[in-house]
Amino acid sequence: MSTEFASARLTAGQLNAIVKNLGGYDMALRFLRNELTISEPTHSWCEEKGVIYFSVTSDGTTGEDWITRLESKGFRVGDYAKQVLRSPGFTPTSGVTTEVAVLKGSLFKDNDRIMSRIRAEANKRGFTKPNAEVGCLIREKFTDEEIKAMGLWAIITMHEPINDSVGDPRILGADRLDDGRWLDVGYGAPGGRWVRGHGFAFAVSPAA
Repeated sequence: MSTEFASARLTAGQLNAIVKNLGGYDMALRFLRNELTISEPTHSWCEEKGVIYFSVTSDGTTGEDWITRLESKGFRVGDYAKQVLRSPGFTPTSGVTTEVAVLKGSLFKDNDRIMSRIRAEANKRGFTKPNAEVGCLIREKFTDEEIKAMGLWAIITMHEPINDSVGDPRILGADRLDDGRWLDVGYGAPGGRWVRGHGFAFAVSPAA
């Protein structure tokens, strides 16, 4: 009766890499003695069929205070984002938990990735517009590395657009860029177009 080895299809280099990733010879022996367990990295978000889910909770921070809070932690806040945060249309809440659903841009064909169609898809799924402060909470919650792990360049919060100083509708977005971790804005008009690497954050209604 022949014995089939589980490692038969692994090269010597791959076996060596496994031992190295376990922490070396001694750690590999601990693993074989069931003294060491391995678990997958945990995230504060999950993904299902191109939709990323997580929650954020407000704490009453005003728009002006968000500017100070984020910049003190090394985030960069764009000029137009500051206009949105300082607008009367930015209305903070306190103690409100929002279940967030992010539609990945890859769910849409390039020609269909426009504001009106993204919102229509969200409506079909029972998602709603979140409070604008959710954009700040998302920016603070996730590192650029986590946004990258989601397969995204930016998370755009699909709140009711807030006009900037020249009357253009703006929505907040958490961007990962080469020059820093940004809270910035996008164009919130119905015909605004987006790239595949953007994700679009909505609120999950209780009935969704």
